[in-house]
Amino acid sequence: MTSVSLHGRAGGFTTDSSRMGPIDRAKRVWEYRRILGLMIKRDVKIRYSDSVLGYVWAVLDPLLMSFVYFIIFTKVFSRGDPAFTNPYMVYLLSGQLAWFWFANAVNSGTKALLSEAQMVRSSNVPREIWVLRGVLSKGVEFVFSLPVLIAFMLVYWEPINAKILLWPLAIVVESILLTGIGLLLSAVTVLVRDIDRVVKIVVRVLYYASPVLYSVNEPRLEKMKPVYDFNPMAGILDMLRVGMFPREMDLTRMVSSSLMAVVIFAIGVFVFGRLERQVLKEI
Repeated sequence: MTSVSLHGRAGGFTTDSSRMGPIDRAKRVWEYRRILGLMIKRDVKIRYSDSVLGYVWAVLDPLLMSFVYFIIFTKVFSRGDPAFTNPYMVYLLSGQLAWFWFANAVNSGTKALLSEAQMVRSSNVPREIWVLRGVLSKGVEFVFSLPVLIAFMLVYWEPINAKILLWPLAIVVESILLTGIGLLLSAVTVLVRDIDRVVKIVVRVLYYASPVLYSVNEPRLEKMKPVYDFNPMAGILDMLRVGMFPREMDLTRMVSSSLMAVVIFAIGVFVFGRLERQVLKEI
């Protein structure tokens, strides 16, 4: 087995590495999978090590936000179409959990290289690892939060169907999407520092432009359906919900989201490879 180390001058942003093709890069990342696993384990373990509630904090934020929106839309404004989103709490929570993974991973991925600048310069770990670390550690938190969603399904006695098996596919597609975004933004942000602030604003806007709080299938959004076909999170949310809400099934949107995730991933890999030497000079 190939031995790997965090120390020594890196091959990541050096000239030789910048000439590597995508396949060679993938192989090199695979060689360092043990270190990636240790980094993810460390992140998940120490993030809440000093808190009393521990990992519960990973679920508490989206859970409390779901309660807030539930009260606002069902009690204050009496919103909610039972044909699409009943029970609304389950619908909300499934969207919030997936979105918090997306938002947290994008924000951490944007600063993935800058926040670990010294290690990026001095270690021989492939620089893609720093992006994958954030995506997958947040993904582990998302998976840990799924039992809470299942608990609410049991409380509301929400029937499920065979399409619940799309959950793993949704996780894979979102991982690919976030990795592509992270690779793209992490490199660009080193060269243009203002990108970090712009990304935070864009993520907030996308939250309301994505069907987290509402269903795309509501009659008043009929004319907007083609727009959601270009929102990769829309199809991912469909995959997560269709096992509980059958009318959320939209194969076109799911396929479109999957293809867009792959395209964004390819763009991220390309941009990351082209900018790496410039990035090393700026870090």
